[in-house]
Amino acid sequence: MILILASNTDQQSAGYRQLMVHLTGLQGITTRVHVEPGSEQTLIEIYLIGNTQPLDVADMQNLPCVERVVRVSEEYRILGRHKDDLRPSHFDYNGVRFGQDTLNVFAGLCAVDCPEHVELMLKALRDNGQVCTRMGAYKPRTSPYAFQGHGRNCLPYVFELAGKYGMKVIAMEITHESHLDEIRAALKQTGNSTGVMLQIGTRNTQNFELLKIVGRQQEFPVLLKRGFGITLDESLNAAEYLASEGNRNVVFGLRGMKTNMGDPHRNLVDFAHVPVVKRLTRMPVCVDPSHSVGTRAAAPDGILDVMHITAQGVLAGANMVLVDFHPAPAKALVDGPQALLLKELPHFLEDVQIARTAYLKRLALQQRYQNM
Repeated sequence: MILILASNTDQQSAGYRQLMVHLTGLQGITTRVHVEPGSEQTLIEIYLIGNTQPLDVADMQNLPCVERVVRVSEEYRILGRHKDDLRPSHFDYNGVRFGQDTLNVFAGLCAVDCPEHVELMLKALRDNGQVCTRMGAYKPRTSPYAFQGHGRNCLPYVFELAGKYGMKVIAMEITHESHLDEIRAALKQTGNSTGVMLQIGTRNTQNFELLKIVGRQQEFPVLLKRGFGITLDESLNAAEYLASEGNRNVVFGLRGMKTNMGDPHRNLVDFAHVPVVKRLTRMPVCVDPSHSVGTRAAAPDGILDVMHITAQGVLAGANMVLVDFHPAPAKALVDGPQALLLKELPHFLEDVQIARTAYLKRLALQQRYQNM
């Protein structure tokens, strides 16, 4: 059961103290308080953990400071959208808003290779009005002999250039807890010139110890990619690991499922789950067309499969797009064949906006008929 307190409830007030005294006296029930500070108001939620079935919702609703009571009916206790829980949800990080009603494009290098390519990429993004990017420093690979990324050696120049070109958030995969300290050190070295959204890749979706460690820190939001060979439920529980440790600023990423039924694409596209994840949870949803498609193939209409599939995700209400671009794909050290060209960036962004406009028109249509 979740108790949602009235906005801007003072934890030093007599009412709040009276509430906590009452909750402490409930047998077999422990409490976990979560405070969500916002720009205009502070939200406090109290999670009652244990056998809450005997507790009467009306009685709990009448307790001091309680505005609303939500009985948890889903497995995803913290990130889940529970019964009759239609609250909007978002978080702000480094001046960028992430919610189920927003859309942010993270275009960039799957793997950082050299400062020149990083600068060309970031300049192109800046010139096209973008403030988010993806830059891979740590790359888990199937083969131990494949390029594993430049790691901490590239972080200072990546962050410095990001600051130079006004990038607010960089999506960056990590594979080990030591990478957190390396990112913190590089950010400090460059004067915190940008922000980082930690990415948990598909191979680490069930690396539970890494999830716990990343969840315990709350300075960086997290993009969790769906595991490529597990169920949606298993992947959503992985996101719950992050939240249960304290970090609720989580974006859920759909990147395609590993199966031969996806051929000739790299993975079977799972973007039909965009509305499903938004219905089951309050997480923003990201789509990754590059790792779903894996090629630069185009349909007879001339439109690249990557663009067709991006549009499908955005039309379904996706809130973030993670896509590979590269100044010279033939020289890319990772996933060059699927990277889009810098000259295609304006085309891609305009195509995304067309799909977003269509989604918003569909949303308005639904609301109009719903209110009839």
